[in-house]
Amino acid sequence: MVRTILDSSNASFDWIDISEPTLEDFETLRSKYQLHEASIKDCLQIGQLPKIEEFENYHFLIIRSIPAKFDNFSDTLTEITERISIFFSDKFVITVHRGNIEYLEKLADNFPFNKLSSSKLFINHLTSEALKTFENLVINKLNTQLDSYEEMVFLNRRKKDFLRQLYYIKRQIDLIRIILTLYKDIVDFFHLSAFKNIYTQDLKDIYARSSTLYRNISENTAQLLSVYFNIESNHTNDIMRTLTIISVFFMPLTFIVGVYGMNFKNMPELEWYYGYPAVILAMAVLAALIYYWFKKRRWL
Repeated sequence: MVRTILDSSNASFDWIDISEPTLEDFETLRSKYQLHEASIKDCLQIGQLPKIEEFENYHFLIIRSIPAKFDNFSDTLTEITERISIFFSDKFVITVHRGNIEYLEKLADNFPFNKLSSSKLFINHLTSEALKTFENLVINKLNTQLDSYEEMVFLNRRKKDFLRQLYYIKRQIDLIRIILTLYKDIVDFFHLSAFKNIYTQDLKDIYARSSTLYRNISENTAQLLSVYFNIESNHTNDIMRTLTIISVFFMPLTFIVGVYGMNFKNMPELEWYYGYPAVILAMAVLAALIYYWFKKRRWL
């Protein structure tokens, strides 16, 4: 669906928005704004990463942001991010997207003419709003989830699907860090002298803050996984130590029982009147000696 949000009669540039794009939507726009087929093709493809390209009459930009809601067990690019493809020059802006983009709709409903008087300011603002969604995800969701998982690990309250949930958080963070790495070229481009304005420093600050947040939460997630596996390993070692101690107690006792269970005729002990209680006493003394030795070595 193609809709005109701004036109040059009431603004300094045209803003045309296309949702759920098809090739037919670009038939008129291609000739009017001299759009290149390569950038139109990129708009229609799924899964494009953030980038900026320069053409003869315009620039082509792809930005990604975090949707308002997504499944906790999502880990692909299209599941945890939403995309806006943008054609822009001094005279026009064409935004192309699938589905509803919350911050884009807010701009369309209440466009701030006093702040975004040119297309450059508008594109800078859109990129800033996209980056803010990454920052909000860390602050409002991922940090809270990670805190709860830390409590599960250290207070030994792990739930059945704990490791699966933590795995998907790690996948989401790693994917977002890749996206933010690609955003660096876009941020640097807007910081060039031709595009630099009072808002470009804000864009750079938002990018730096988001990158730092995701670097920190990535390290925290990796450390939490490491702690979890160390705790599980220590727990397994405790179990194995207990089983080893039990086996050490019973190995010599089992040996004695095995010897006297052979029932050969030429075993004089079998005829002793006090043979049975003597063997039981010897086994008890041996068990006591093993226990004393373990205590002395502080293995118990």
